[in-house]
Amino acid sequence: MAAVVQKKGRGRKALKDLSSSEVNISESSSPGSGVRKEVGEGVSALVSPKNAKKEKSKSSSAGKNSFEDELLQLQGRLQQLQLEKEKTEELLKQRDELLKQKDEEIENRGKEHEKLQEELKKMQKLKEFKPTMSFPLIKSLRGKEEDKDEKKKNKGKKGTEKRKPCPAYVSWCKDQWNDVKKENPGADFKEVSNVLGTKWKALSAEEKKPYEDKYQQEKEAYLEVVKQDKREKEALKLLEEEQMQKTAMELLEQYLQFQQEVEKEGKKVRKEKDPLKPKQPMSAFFLFSKERRETLLQEKKTILEISKIAGEEWKNMTEEQKAPYEEIAKKLKENYNQEMEIYKQKKTEEAATIAKEEEEHIKVLKQEALQLLRKKEKTDNMIKQNRIRKKKEKEEQVADPNRPKRPPSSFLLFSKEARKQLMEERPGIPNTTLNAMISVKWKEMSEGEKKTWNDKAAEGLNAYKKELEEYNKASMDNKTTPKE
Repeated sequence: MAAVVQKKGRGRKALKDLSSSEVNISESSSPGSGVRKEVGEGVSALVSPKNAKKEKSKSSSAGKNSFEDELLQLQGRLQQLQLEKEKTEELLKQRDELLKQKDEEIENRGKEHEKLQEELKKMQKLKEFKPTMSFPLIKSLRGKEEDKDEKKKNKGKKGTEKRKPCPAYVSWCKDQWNDVKKENPGADFKEVSNVLGTKWKALSAEEKKPYEDKYQQEKEAYLEVVKQDKREKEALKLLEEEQMQKTAMELLEQYLQFQQEVEKEGKKVRKEKDPLKPKQPMSAFFLFSKERRETLLQEKKTILEISKIAGEEWKNMTEEQKAPYEEIAKKLKENYNQEMEIYKQKKTEEAATIAKEEEEHIKVLKQEALQLLRKKEKTDNMIKQNRIRKKKEKEEQVADPNRPKRPPSSFLLFSKEARKQLMEERPGIPNTTLNAMISVKWKEMSEGEKKTWNDKAAEGLNAYKKELEEYNKASMDNKTTPKE
């Protein structure tokens, strides 16, 4: 325990003369330096008036300097604030401009949305166009054929497609491979193939003949299959072009009829639903609301009020109260599921029958396409034969100078005389204008005027026919007589 300090009584002492150093207290020594300074100045003024005057002059000069510094600092801050204010004003202007642009965009979008809604309403009013024809049938048929070809190429199963035949050397190598491998068990693929190559070169033509004959037979069979496929594709393409023209015309007629019906009706028509498809069952809440609707309708409630009342009552009901409705809903759902299974089975059966019908239809179409192709080939051959015949006739005419020449037509006879007249009337006229003038004159002539020229042409043609008959008889006699 520390010893207790005895308190001594305070005695009054006489005041001493204080110096200026003792009176002046530093400003930074304590937080109340300003107050102490003032007190010190007062005391020093009392003690020594001369020193007090000096101190006052010093403090006033220091105060002036500090005030000027503060003013400069405030001016600098003001300038900074003004700059910041200008920047903020510019940013606010930019922000206002952006907001205006966004408002304009929103207005434009709203207008576009309204336009789209109006168009949608118009479209909804329109009746759906359903063409009765099977328009894309040929395309789908060709697509199916192409898919089959691709599957065959990808799968590459044996027996499913006609493969390209192996050359004679490859088939011989397959037969001789195991024997060579037994003779040289340590040999790799390259060595075995080299051995087989030397053996094949050493074989005679008779030994190679069975493999070459086999290759030729397989090649001919393969080429026939490829040719048939190519013919079928060409035939389908031809049929597609023909049917596309027909279907386009039918489609146009149907669309025009459809437009007329729409203009007459001018009402919204819903999409047709499948009448055989079972309807979805009612939920427990709907069963309850159906019961309540009858009683609430008798009370003359509106439909909105009925729905609100039924919803509130259903929420407040206990599980026991809801149970009978839920049981009925469960039974209805079970019946619906059973009906849906039967409906799906029927649909699958229908799809299978449709697929069979499509296959049969495809066969018929292929046959039609082949017939069309045969007709086209016949017509092409006919055209070729006519061209060849005409060419031969021309060659015979050039070759035989005794063959009678075909007489000019009525127009050519007229043009000869007309040309002479026009050349005399207008010397130096170009040939193109001359021909044009002759054709105009011929068109302007009446049938009576043309008759003279037609009669002349007919006389020349009859004479030509008689001369040609005599010429043909003479040529046939020359062919039948034996050469000496």
